[in-house]
Amino acid sequence: MVKEIERAGLPVVHICTVTPISMTVGANRIVPAIAIPHPLGNPALNHEEEKKLRRKLVEKALRALTTEVEDQTIFED
Repeated sequence: MVKEIERAGLPVVHICTVTPISMTVGANRIVPAIAIPHPLGNPALNHEEEKKLRRKLVEKALRALTTEVEDQTIFED
């Protein structure tokens, strides 16, 4: 689905825990997530730390969304 949305002219960021799967399905902008059971958070953290973690992931995804890419790119930091 990621490839079809991009073909329509809308950039897409795929946030995932297993980046090789994103590569296989053809996602162009890939942001690694935290862990399979909790991709966008960490329940072991206190409220404030988890909020910072989630914000960092969303900001990374927004940077990826606004970055022109030629090939599949994994945005580590």
